[in-house]
Amino acid sequence: MLHTPPLRLGLTGGIGSGKSTLARLLQVRGAEVIDADAISRRSTQAGGSAMPAIAQTFGQAFLTPDGALDRQRMRDHVFAHPEARHMLEHIIHPLVGADILRQAQASTSRCLVFDVPLLVESARWRPQLDRVLVVDCSQATQIRRVHARSGWDAATTEAVMRNQSPRALRLAAADLVVYNDSDDLPLLERTAEALARRFGL
Repeated sequence: MLHTPPLRLGLTGGIGSGKSTLARLLQVRGAEVIDADAISRRSTQAGGSAMPAIAQTFGQAFLTPDGALDRQRMRDHVFAHPEARHMLEHIIHPLVGADILRQAQASTSRCLVFDVPLLVESARWRPQLDRVLVVDCSQATQIRRVHARSGWDAATTEAVMRNQSPRALRLAAADLVVYNDSDDLPLLERTAEALARRFGL
């Protein structure tokens, strides 16, 4: 009996788009969700795989007292010094990529969902995927959701949005688009159900 390889679905969207919520809804319907952002966060926790190189590259001042990455200090630093972002990515991305590969090889699901915030920005991702699904919403909705979730003011959220791919570029890269501008969770659940059927789950 021939083994059918799983569908490899790239999932992306701007901050506050609802991408992670849709990922969870697909997961409960049988998809294997590989969350690149969660893997990245684990690598920068105390004892994380990225921390020795971060400490060596940026110095102890960018570590919290328990040895994790001081995320706010690093965020401020990379906004002010764009080259620092590339240095940080050079440390973290290979570690994240290796962990993603391990999770994908261990999966038995018919659909692998790669939840990748920077999918469009990174040229290495598209050749590895069968389809790209973009979760989209208006910029006003992004700002409102991030404020409700994280307490960030509009200027902070807009600064993060400027460092992500432009909305038009994400949409141009999409094979499928879920427009998620309302906060109607049952509607998003119905969308996830339809997608799960489409993906053979």
